[in-house]
Amino acid sequence: MKPPYEITSKILNLIASISEKIGEVNAAHLNKPPTELRKRNRIKTIQSSLEIEGNTLTVEQITDLLDNKRILAPKKDILEVKNAIKVYNQLNKFKVYELKSLCKAHEILMKELIENPGKLRTGSVGIVKGSDIAHIAPPGEMVYSLMTDLFNYLKNDDDLILIKSCVFHYEFEFIHPFIDGNGRMGRLWQTMILKEHSPVFEFLPIESMVKSRQQEYYNVLGKSDKQGTSTAFIEFMLEIIKDALEELLKVQNISLTNNDRISNFKEIIGTKEFSRQDYLRAFKNISQATASRDLKVAVDDGIIEKYGDKRTTKYKYK
Repeated sequence: MKPPYEITSKILNLIASISEKIGEVNAAHLNKPPTELRKRNRIKTIQSSLEIEGNTLTVEQITDLLDNKRILAPKKDILEVKNAIKVYNQLNKFKVYELKSLCKAHEILMKELIENPGKLRTGSVGIVKGSDIAHIAPPGEMVYSLMTDLFNYLKNDDDLILIKSCVFHYEFEFIHPFIDGNGRMGRLWQTMILKEHSPVFEFLPIESMVKSRQQEYYNVLGKSDKQGTSTAFIEFMLEIIKDALEELLKVQNISLTNNDRISNFKEIIGTKEFSRQDYLRAFKNISQATASRDLKVAVDDGIIEKYGDKRTTKYKYK
């Protein structure tokens, strides 16, 4: 059964704007951002998503943990971050359309933080904000069938994946399939779904945008609950995605390293043969000497193979 929502003119306008920005991102070769930017954005993602859930670690402390340095902080907060680092480092191993894979991700994310991580809840649960009950989740005996239906929608519905990612995020929070960790899992799995649309989303810190509008995020979840449709939440999350892409485009002048260029060009050319001129056409702001140096390093490192000589030289990724 398809979850209830409407495609509004605002949603269509946001989709058009996002598509335009993804085109700009691709043209600037930021669909796979420079190595340092990827690391920085990953840290921002983890810090923001966990701060929403009450974690106290700073960006600097998470950076130290990634660099295997010791830090002083509550044991639970450190464990939450270490678990999140493990999950985000394995994004490409999870299968976005499989409930079993989502449960595996939850198991890693919540290991040693709750009993039975990765297991769907079977009991009843309510979400309390302050002294008020903000949401009564569906009964435990309905969780498996509701999640199965949600994955069927995600896999089979014809709507745009940008829209389905937002619908999934909202419905996941409504179902509240686990005893704990639902907020961070909902945001994580939306990233997984968006990654199917464009590789740029793997390292786009959408969570930091959610954190900056955290109260509005909760308000719009509540509004969608009352209206019985995820329309308002779709509009909100598409705005968040648009803003995150705009932030990425502001840093497009960051210099790509030779490794970044070689990695990005592989996504463009695939397994086809190419020349130095093909490489230069993709990176118009580098010199012929820089292109030659990039390709020589890649050949020496065993990343690409070289055929022919001088003007007839061709290359191919292994």
